[in-house]
Amino acid sequence: MNFRHVTLFVKDLERSISFYRDIVGLEITSRFPAGPGKEIAFLGSGSTEVELFCGGDEFVIGTGVSLGFVPESLEDTMDLLRSKGYEIEGEIVSPSPQTRFFFVKDPDGHRVQFITVD
Repeated sequence: MNFRHVTLFVKDLERSISFYRDIVGLEITSRFPAGPGKEIAFLGSGSTEVELFCGGDEFVIGTGVSLGFVPESLEDTMDLLRSKGYEIEGEIVSPSPQTRFFFVKDPDGHRVQFITVD
């Protein structure tokens, strides 16, 4: 079985497209009306993954989803997000020498992780 997509319900399609296209770097693969006053846009980059996280007292199991993306540079991505008015959740976290990440919320409050793993 292959994982196809995750659905995020958004308030402003253009604003959300801008976030996932201009900051995350995904490309619009299709966009179409889905009934009166409804529209769907698919964005992708060629691969999809699901991360299952177990442990950590700061997370409440079963109540949230975060999307993870690998940028070329965490620092450049942080600068871009800040220049667009997004508030970074804390600073870059490094739980191991090979892993660094930070979180931000997209325009609709979905938690997005930018991560690098060597």
